[in-house]
Amino acid sequence: MTVSSISYSFQKSPRPTIVSRLLQPLRHWLDTVKIDNRQQAKLICRLIPSQCPFERDIQFFGKTLFHIPPMCKLNPLYEEFVGLRFRSLCFLAEVCKEDVSVYCR
Repeated sequence: MTVSSISYSFQKSPRPTIVSRLLQPLRHWLDTVKIDNRQQAKLICRLIPSQCPFERDIQFFGKTLFHIPPMCKLNPLYEEFVGLRFRSLCFLAEVCKEDVSVYCR
């Protein structure tokens, strides 16, 4: 088998779904939100959690029975929310010179 005979299925980009096309304006808006206000940045950092609140280990008498994986990545706007929170944290740390460790778990 030669390298040229191997087909790579991941090279083709999938067509955007209708949900993806419908969410595109919202994604663009979230990516272009300007953080220029201390109260706005603090509110965003409080509203968007640093870790998925649904991830859990279910234990019984100290033994882990099962693990509930993080569900946040199922959110189609996950990357945009994480980016918005990151920009808010950077604004608070760099511009406002605040300690942002209170917003990180």
